[in-house]
Amino acid sequence: MAFEEYDKYEQSELVQKWLRENGVSIVVGIAIGLVGIFGWQQWRGHQAQNEANASELYQQVQVAQASGKSEIASQLTDQLMKDYAKSPFAVFAVSDRAKQQLEAKQLDKAEASLEWAEAHANPAPLKSLTQLRIAQVELANNNGKAALATLDKIPADSYPGLAQELRGDVLVKLGRTDEARKTYQAAMSALGEEAPQRGALQMKIDDLATAGKQGA
Repeated sequence: MAFEEYDKYEQSELVQKWLRENGVSIVVGIAIGLVGIFGWQQWRGHQAQNEANASELYQQVQVAQASGKSEIASQLTDQLMKDYAKSPFAVFAVSDRAKQQLEAKQLDKAEASLEWAEAHANPAPLKSLTQLRIAQVELANNNGKAALATLDKIPADSYPGLAQELRGDVLVKLGRTDEARKTYQAAMSALGEEAPQRGALQMKIDDLATAGKQGA
């Protein structure tokens, strides 16, 4: 037998021997792989269904709020917090609750609601938005230092215009008008030309300029 043919024969024998010794492992590996694939698909399907359920509940919250049925809206929000805590819709519902609590001057309750929302907010932009709202409540509660600390958590590229404007509001409240003016100007630079809040922001800058002239 030629060396070439011998090599082929030997390789064939080696392959068959390897298959005999490892065939079960290969089959098990394939089975595990298939289970993993189908398990992943099943998990994704479960997640999609959860999000659909949470979305439907949040819509019911909005309808209840619009209809003046605050008690029902609160119960549905509690259900979202309990059963769908990882869903953004739970964060939306709790943030809506915090807004109502803020309007009712229930500042401590609003802050507690937003702290829950921050702890469960995902992805990062939603967490940043929640932190902006926490800082607003802290400012309304005359806790400027806490508001600045909260704003410091927000990444620089996340809502820069809104974050800088709010930081300016906090600095004005703390009497740090020079810093506030620079911060407002930074907020103006971060906002697009068509941003609706540019007018109000310019008024804040003008008010600081007027106050500075009067104090000179």
